[in-house]
Amino acid sequence: MRIIENTHIFPYIAYIPDTCSDHPALLIQLHGAGERGNGGEDLSKVLVHGFSKIVNDDNLQDCILIMPQCPTDTFWTARVESIKKFIDEMTAKFSADTNRLYLCGLSMGGFGTWYTAMAYPALFAAIAPCCGGGMAWNAPLLQMPIWAFHGLEDTVVSPRHTIEMIEVLKPINPQLKYDLYEGVGHHSWEFAFTEPTLSWLLSQKKAE
Repeated sequence: MRIIENTHIFPYIAYIPDTCSDHPALLIQLHGAGERGNGGEDLSKVLVHGFSKIVNDDNLQDCILIMPQCPTDTFWTARVESIKKFIDEMTAKFSADTNRLYLCGLSMGGFGTWYTAMAYPALFAAIAPCCGGGMAWNAPLLQMPIWAFHGLEDTVVSPRHTIEMIEVLKPINPQLKYDLYEGVGHHSWEFAFTEPTLSWLLSQKKAE
């Protein structure tokens, strides 16, 4: 089942599998710059890339995929506090399991994923940032499971942004995974947002 709603924070589209329990997991997906909009007909842009292309009632495994839309006049890293408020609102609305909150994003949303996780490191069971980056000096805050992705031929967002995060995290976070795709440009989300990544994310859970 798909629902569309405009909240006071972000409009969003959610995919809710028929198999959801009373306390499902939540997977929040942050889109790229090209998918920004102001709700209405523009909201369908959030479906263009990412897990929205592959999810179904079988592989979502008691999890709701929520895809908010960033307004056209701003970007995710400027809205980190709003992302947190939105997640809190969605957690309450769907009575979600707070030990199974996941964040992912691509390009502008990849940056948003890194930045939001660093601002609220205790919030997420796992994150999956794709072709984004963060403030590498702040990366030690990230001790949750991470699977990061970037194309090494990316000329839109330099792979050094992800590589810098990886280099800081490798010695201190044993739960870090990463894929740096040779010969791949900015479209690395086509390789990153697949069934194995989805199943890995949904297998993670915070210690109670």
